[in-house]
Amino acid sequence: MGRMRKHAFAGWLLAAGILSAAMPWETAKPESLGLDGAKLEAMTKALAARRTKNFLVARGGRIIHEWYAADSGPQQRHYTASLAKAIVGGVSLTLALQDGRLAADDAAWKYIPAWRNDPRRSKITIRHLATHSSGLEDANQEGVPHERLPGWMGAFWRRDPDPFSIALGQTPVIFDPGTKYAYSNPGMAALAYAVTAALRGAPQSDIRTLLKERILGPLGAPESEWSIGYGRAYEVDGLQLYANWGGGSWTARAVARVGQLMLQRGQWEKQRPIPAAWVDRVTAYAGTPLPQRPRGNPQPGSGLGWWTNFDGVWKKVPNDAFAGAGAGNQVLLVVPSLDLVMVRNGGVLAEPSEGLGFWGAIEEFLFAPLMGAVLQYPDNPAARLPYPPSPVIRKATFGPFQSIVKQAPGSDNWPITWADDGDLYTAYGDGWGFEPLIKVKLGQGFARISGPPENYRAVNIRSESGENLGQGAKGAKASGMLMVSGVLYMWERNVGNSRLAWSEDRGQTWQHGFRFEVSFGSPAFLNFGRNNAGARDEYVYLYSQDGPSAYDSDDHLVLARAPARRMRDRQAYEFFVRLDASGRPVWSRDIAARGAVFSNPGRCQRVDAVYVPGLRRYLVALGYGHDGAWGIFDAPEPWGPWTTVFHTEYWGLGNTHGYRLPSRWIAAEGKTLWLIFSGRPHNGTDYDAFCLRKLTLE
Repeated sequence: MGRMRKHAFAGWLLAAGILSAAMPWETAKPESLGLDGAKLEAMTKALAARRTKNFLVARGGRIIHEWYAADSGPQQRHYTASLAKAIVGGVSLTLALQDGRLAADDAAWKYIPAWRNDPRRSKITIRHLATHSSGLEDANQEGVPHERLPGWMGAFWRRDPDPFSIALGQTPVIFDPGTKYAYSNPGMAALAYAVTAALRGAPQSDIRTLLKERILGPLGAPESEWSIGYGRAYEVDGLQLYANWGGGSWTARAVARVGQLMLQRGQWEKQRPIPAAWVDRVTAYAGTPLPQRPRGNPQPGSGLGWWTNFDGVWKKVPNDAFAGAGAGNQVLLVVPSLDLVMVRNGGVLAEPSEGLGFWGAIEEFLFAPLMGAVLQYPDNPAARLPYPPSPVIRKATFGPFQSIVKQAPGSDNWPITWADDGDLYTAYGDGWGFEPLIKVKLGQGFARISGPPENYRAVNIRSESGENLGQGAKGAKASGMLMVSGVLYMWERNVGNSRLAWSEDRGQTWQHGFRFEVSFGSPAFLNFGRNNAGARDEYVYLYSQDGPSAYDSDDHLVLARAPARRMRDRQAYEFFVRLDASGRPVWSRDIAARGAVFSNPGRCQRVDAVYVPGLRRYLVALGYGHDGAWGIFDAPEPWGPWTTVFHTEYWGLGNTHGYRLPSRWIAAEGKTLWLIFSGRPHNGTDYDAFCLRKLTLE
């Protein structure tokens, strides 16, 4: 848990309710952890003039700056407003998800039976409720105080008779679920009902008990430091329901503890209240429609209960940042790559005359000056960057998810190469190929793609010697393709490690050669442009995860090479061992002597590699598994040194995999590329296909 002083025995006492006092935080001077103390003091003075009650900054698990107004203090609770949507709604949803009580793409009517036969409500999912895309209207009218709102809206805020019955039964659905973003407090109320319904039979059957016993007790936050749900439960349909959209009252330190837990990916000393993968999932962009972003109001995309800076809408804040926020500019900011947690409570930060929206004021008076106080970028394991940021490529930006073009439904895999005739040649797995679809579902098939990415044409290639009917791991699948001197080469996996094959007639007939005896379970060629004409030397290079199976994740990538003229000769292959004292690669003919060319423990699975002449950089696209976690890494040489271009623990499109960068579709300057990937059905869209998405590098 960073450097907070809290022993395991004391944590047990807190969880059991025997110890009530909060365990103290260690403190440190800002400069000792890479922040400018003078700038933090100036920032605090400015915030004090803008109705701020408390302001806390922690780095490395230590409080480095903490200020309270005269009528506040470390033990003084402050209302959370909609910050509760993250620290109550988001955290309780995460626990229910990790326990398998529900799933993000479940229909909400599974937990709210009254919605089952409703034409619109029956289409609402848990994801829609958690991301303000359900279509449930908000209980709000601009300029009208909550208590004066008419009809069901006012009744929702007066909690008359209770807000949950109103949210479920009286709130209109104003658009088709999943088609738009529209902030919705009743949507969060419906989420609280669904989560609580999913907890039937669980050791903790309501949200408050769940948070107390699973999160806040182990974190050392006594009940005197927090309350939720307007201080009471509402009994509806036999459920004890607590508000998750507001109605909370927390100390700054209690809020910061939750932020620190999320920064540390669910780890708290020797305990892990939340698995790391679930922290990554809920704080990443959830893939639903984005809000409008008028000038002066940089509204972020939504995770599951959290706001996320995945696309850099907060321009001075790293893209891995996420936050919770509520009316009056109550804010919790977490920046894993900076090892930074910030809490601010008080009244609204900006005057109406300043022309700043809710997020504009937060960016102007909190985020920008805080980032300006950062002096040092830490070596922080919480960021999970396998390698430092790229010195050449500052940012990778993908086209909107709505722009993704999908063809060849039901087919995936897609290793690809640029041939001498100017077309792309690829192989697919477990599907029917492109239109017109093949009548029989193939375990492995082939296709040719012509034209630009914005308007490409694809035709299936039939091959009696290359096709098979084995589905999944039971059939050979291509893992890498390369054309050299007019001959199409392919690595096939699932055949006892991997096997080389080649075709001299552009994929119509195939011959099969040797197998690797160990490792190299899923090799991919390093592509050097059309017909491999841009190759750096006489060799052909190939990368693979360092294991026999394409379905497991290994600790390392390995690298091999062979003279292009002797690719079919197993004895011609050399294996990367290490770099010598001068940084030159050492090679061995003995595969047992191979060394790691790239390391990311437990997170190296299927790989693709391409050289980008316009940038003079080698790019590797690496899937960490099949759950949407992956990265792009660059280097000046095929053996490194590697740096990070793009890294995500969850891409926001469900269980995606198979990331490919076709050299044919890389612009001459190297800044515009196109990514091919596949996946599974997610949020109403089926990504089990040839999916194409634009990628821009800065």
